[in-house]
Amino acid sequence: MAPPSAAAAQSAFDPGLHHAHDSASCPFCRIAVIYGPYDPADPPAAESDALNPDASAPNPATFVVLSTPLLVAFLDIMPLSRGHVLLCPREHRPKLTDVTAAEAQEMGGYLRVLSAAVAQATGVRDWNVVQNNGAAAAQVVPHCHFHIIPRPELRDKRSERFTATMFGRGTREDLDEDEAAPLAERIREAVAELLHGEAPPDSSKPKL
Repeated sequence: MAPPSAAAAQSAFDPGLHHAHDSASCPFCRIAVIYGPYDPADPPAAESDALNPDASAPNPATFVVLSTPLLVAFLDIMPLSRGHVLLCPREHRPKLTDVTAAEAQEMGGYLRVLSAAVAQATGVRDWNVVQNNGAAAAQVVPHCHFHIIPRPELRDKRSERFTATMFGRGTREDLDEDEAAPLAERIREAVAELLHGEAPPDSSKPKL
């Protein structure tokens, strides 16, 4: 069998595709427009206009926990557990294969940092990282995003309900906004602490 042509390969994997007709109605794109980037190692004060949860009105309040020129992360408005966070590229990328190499690299790095920050802020030391692509795979919002979901110990039927809901079945409850604001602040602070604690790169090692 002949290898696929370059054009065929590009059509199957085309990072950075723009989907303007989809982004106009995308709630994650709207969040990305409203909440500008900040230095995750030095986040704005909780009362700053840059983090105002009500800026996304008339849509539900948004509680941002990370914002860079390429990415934005915020509390899920229908969390599966306390501290459920979504991380996505700012640009409208429907699926993971639409994400650019730079976005993918930064998401990978911040998935690690946000996972540690969410665990620190919630006190829950186990978590799921979930990423769905397409309606058949339980992707509800067609904008690439990763779920970071704290997984508290559950030994009854709630555990089965949690797993079913995570993969697109079952019911979810709305985010408690009174609890969300201080939780988002703790996650931002934890991100900053973790970034300050990272060892600087070893300049003696050759760059690849």
